[in-house]
Amino acid sequence: MELRHLRYFLALAESLNFTRAAERVHVTQSTLSHQIRQLEEEVGRPLFERSGRRVTMTEAGDAFQAYAQRALREIDQGLGELKRGGHDVTGVVRIGTTHTFNLSFIPACVAVFLARHPTVRVQVEELEADTIIGGLESGALDLGVSYRPAAPGNLRFEPLFNEELLLTVRATHPLARRKRIRMIELHREPLVLLPARFSTRRLLDECFAAAGAEPDIVAEMNSVAAMLGLVARAEVGAVVACNAVAQDSGLKMIPLENPTPVRTPGLLFKADHPQDRAGKAFAALVRKQAMGRAGYPGR
Repeated sequence: MELRHLRYFLALAESLNFTRAAERVHVTQSTLSHQIRQLEEEVGRPLFERSGRRVTMTEAGDAFQAYAQRALREIDQGLGELKRGGHDVTGVVRIGTTHTFNLSFIPACVAVFLARHPTVRVQVEELEADTIIGGLESGALDLGVSYRPAAPGNLRFEPLFNEELLLTVRATHPLARRKRIRMIELHREPLVLLPARFSTRRLLDECFAAAGAEPDIVAEMNSVAAMLGLVARAEVGAVVACNAVAQDSGLKMIPLENPTPVRTPGLLFKADHPQDRAGKAFAALVRKQAMGRAGYPGR
């Protein structure tokens, strides 16, 4: 079935006259009649009754008309969107993101987005994962950049890339020269971690348990920046993603294994809340930017 079959069908359904329908779609009557027969053969049922010059809809044709109208309307809207391009995108995009992504990834996305769509206003809030979920559910946010929720409810999660977590220590730490570290080696090791309410902390607790390790959690902080500030000043380690650590920080990052803690960031949407053009455009840009991060250690 091709689009022209639907257009010819609707032209005839709305006029019930082959001559007027053929004029409307700019074909000959014989061409229109042939295309309608092709459509009827494909669906396996007659859609029109023909009696001399009189044309009426069959029950099947009457039922099919609403679906054909809806399908063509969606396609025409999509084609119109492509023709318009991104130049006339306007409105506001409200984004909720966790701290790690708000360090560099989201600012980079916003910079590119505003260069392409200067008439759109972007609102970014740095929030905890549970708060992002609440904001999406209440309609206060349009999309989130976070991690897969344990109970997604009516939210849709779209994975972007996999991200390894690494042990981070200062240069004078006893483990700073190691190439890799097994999770069991962090048994009784002084660490600063996020509080238990964070999904990343729950992931790490599962990895420690799987390895049989019980690290010495000397501090809990609800900000990765604060954790790294402590790491820079004390003989204590933190487990974070590498994009959370500035290249000129002087901190050392060591991959972990057995098991390797990996989390999957993604886009979060409210499943029953369609995105407007600005939201769709920003989500598309995030997907494209995320492609460049896949496959790199700690990302």
